[in-house]
Amino acid sequence: MSEAYEDEEIEAIRRRRMAELQRAAVEENRRSQTQQQVERQKQAIIRRILTPEARQRLTNIRMVKPEFAEDLEMQLIQLAQSGRLQGQITDEQLKRTLQQLQSQKKEIKIRRA
Repeated sequence: MSEAYEDEEIEAIRRRRMAELQRAAVEENRRSQTQQQVERQKQAIIRRILTPEARQRLTNIRMVKPEFAEDLEMQLIQLAQSGRLQGQITDEQLKRTLQQLQSQKKEIKIRRA
C-alpha cells in the first residue's frame, strides 16, 4: 500500500513539474512575441524617419557596435515622438550627428608610471 502511495506522490510531483514547465514555456513565448512586436514598431519608426541611405549607415553601425546603434535608434525615436524632427533624416545629417556624439565621448587614458 505504501508503494502505491509513493507512486501516486511521484506522479503528482511529475504533474506539478510538467505544469510549471508549460507555464514557463507559455510565458517565454509571450515575452518573445512582445519583444518581436516592439522591434517591429521600432523598425517601422526608423523606416519613417530615416532615408534609405541613413538606414543603411545605421545597419552598418549595428554590425560593428550593436549597443551604440541601439542607443542611437532610441534617441532618434524619442526625437521623432517628441515632434522635434522635421522630415526624414538624411545620411549627411546622420553623419553629422554621429560626429557630434563622437566628439562628446570622453576618452579615458591610463598612464603608467
